[in-house]
Amino acid sequence: MVINIIFAVLLCFTVSFGIYRNRKTYRLMDKLLDCVLSQEKIEISDIKEGELSALVHKIHRIQEVLGKQIEKAEKEKEQVKSLVSNMSHQLKTPLANLSVYTDILSSRELEEKKKEEATEKIKKQIDKLDWIIGSLSKMVKLEQDVIAFDAEGISIRKTILDAIDTVYEKMEKKEITLAAEPYEDILLYHNRKWTVEVFVNLLENAVKYTDRGGVIQIKVCPYEMYTEIQIADNGCGIHEEEITEIFKRFYRSREVEHIEGSGIGLYLSKLILKKEKGYLVVKSVYGEGSCFSVFLQNFRGESLQNCKN
Repeated sequence: MVINIIFAVLLCFTVSFGIYRNRKTYRLMDKLLDCVLSQEKIEISDIKEGELSALVHKIHRIQEVLGKQIEKAEKEKEQVKSLVSNMSHQLKTPLANLSVYTDILSSRELEEKKKEEATEKIKKQIDKLDWIIGSLSKMVKLEQDVIAFDAEGISIRKTILDAIDTVYEKMEKKEITLAAEPYEDILLYHNRKWTVEVFVNLLENAVKYTDRGGVIQIKVCPYEMYTEIQIADNGCGIHEEEITEIFKRFYRSREVEHIEGSGIGLYLSKLILKKEKGYLVVKSVYGEGSCFSVFLQNFRGESLQNCKN
């Protein structure tokens, strides 16, 4: 009889302790989940029980992962806001110009010569809009890894010549001399279409910021692992404190705001070269000129005899 009473007491104690413990665990879990939902820091230093401690640590890790996801989402939200704002700014000027030139063309008393001039200006603004929208599209796709980007070992000479052909007319209009040192053609790891765009961006900048009658020099310097392609000009140059800024998206120096540009080209060029495992650097002296150097990986050290065309 006494044994039965002792057993019953022990059973009641065990059940009561289990209920108390479960309630304690429930309250703790409830508190921890509230911390996760309210993004408050979870303090886990006082919890030392084995299984319970492991569970608390897992909830703490969940909170950390969620925190990082929220931080990433907020960062992306700010990037989208910045992108939309910058796109709006870039498109505003050509759209306003189109409106002005369209109004001019609508005048019945306009001379034929003036109509031709207005029509030509409209065409230039449309070309600018097309370039801005195309560049923005490429930029976003490269940032988001949407584009399948294939690179291989191909001739660098044809890539450079394709870029020169694209910009040559603008050079002639400003009477700018193009000087290229002789170099041996080699295979470099790159995508021709995209790398032509890099060289076109650099050459167009050189033309844009070099006075009439200036000089642009192209030089190819092979090294053990990489080959450097230099594009140098004797234009206005860049202030030392702006060297790191010019590669940022939409950045434009106040001193060249009067010159047509978008602030996309250099940023896009760095994105392209990063995909090719290459890189871009610049040296510049304000008032004397700039030298942009594209570094592309050598492809197995092969020479021009085996170059793909």
